[in-house]
Amino acid sequence: MADVFTKAKRSEVMSAIRSTGNKSTEMKLAAILRKARITGWRSKYPAPGRPDFAFPRARVAVFVDGCFWHCCPKHGNLPKENRLFWQKKLSSNKKRDRLVNQTLRRAGWQVVRIWEHALSKKELPRRLAMISNKLKQCLLNKPHKLRIS
Repeated sequence: MADVFTKAKRSEVMSAIRSTGNKSTEMKLAAILRKARITGWRSKYPAPGRPDFAFPRARVAVFVDGCFWHCCPKHGNLPKENRLFWQKKLSSNKKRDRLVNQTLRRAGWQVVRIWEHALSKKELPRRLAMISNKLKQCLLNKPHKLRIS
């Protein structure tokens, strides 16, 4: 199926997609963390890879990966138009994710990656448990004010 937009219009539309403050991912997880009373996180924390949420005292970085942009095995799809461009772009995104994970781990951080689709009501309890468990695990030897209710 041909694109309904001209090349210039498609470029304009794609450039308007924000990498932070995305309502379907980051803002949704922020609301979920608040509702679950998980505190101690910061957004826009200056750690390698700019995690969506960082728990600096626990040294836990949380990324919420969009299914399209990060090639979700369940929902990611490659556009039919301009395939070579998208293969290269999405492949470089995956490569960058691996590098960021590696860099953070070498710096002593734990990395949690959550797919966009995992923020559904059905998946939510598992994701919150995963984050809570990672935080508790990292804090066993580091007592401080982080609270997980």
